[in-house]
Amino acid sequence: MKKVIIAFMGLLIFTVTLAAPSPVELLQNTSRQLIAALQQNQATLKTKPQIVYGIVNQILLPHVDLISMSSKALGREAWLGATPMQRQAFSRQFVTLLIHTYSSALAQYTDEKVNFLPLRGNINNQLRRVQVNSVIVRDTGPSINVSYHLMLEEGQWMLYDFSVDGVSMMASFRSQFAQELQQSGIDGLVNKLAQHNAQNA
Repeated sequence: MKKVIIAFMGLLIFTVTLAAPSPVELLQNTSRQLIAALQQNQATLKTKPQIVYGIVNQILLPHVDLISMSSKALGREAWLGATPMQRQAFSRQFVTLLIHTYSSALAQYTDEKVNFLPLRGNINNQLRRVQVNSVIVRDTGPSINVSYHLMLEEGQWMLYDFSVDGVSMMASFRSQFAQELQQSGIDGLVNKLAQHNAQNA
């Protein structure tokens, strides 16, 4: 189940620029584009999973609020206490971790379906943050509830977090990083992430 969840996080962890009034439509369009790209390369994904790196980098990554996502994963106190160079170093390694994690999962995509639920309330000029709920439907096993958290920045809806069955993924990362932060500080955490990323490059 974990691989399925990660795969669909990879499918929609990154959203697209605002081109329509509904964030739901934007996520639906993104899903279609990614599924089409995966299906087009399905024959080679198992032997060359790094193909997905290009999909993630070129199509998805530019549409994530990397600063907000990095700060949420690190934790407010640690982020505010870090120097600009430390923040940059952490963000670089954290984004690399995300790319490797979700690219690996996307390479195992097996035609699961995702259904988006309508937004509650109306989208207006004052609304800056939205939560888009969805259900991942699988041929085997129970359905998975996924929520995407987006904010409006300079006319673009940007993803800053997502939740699986009510559990924030950035909060999960923050929990994973907490012990290393306490023992070695942010520099130690960055070094550990760098080693992990190098081993999985």
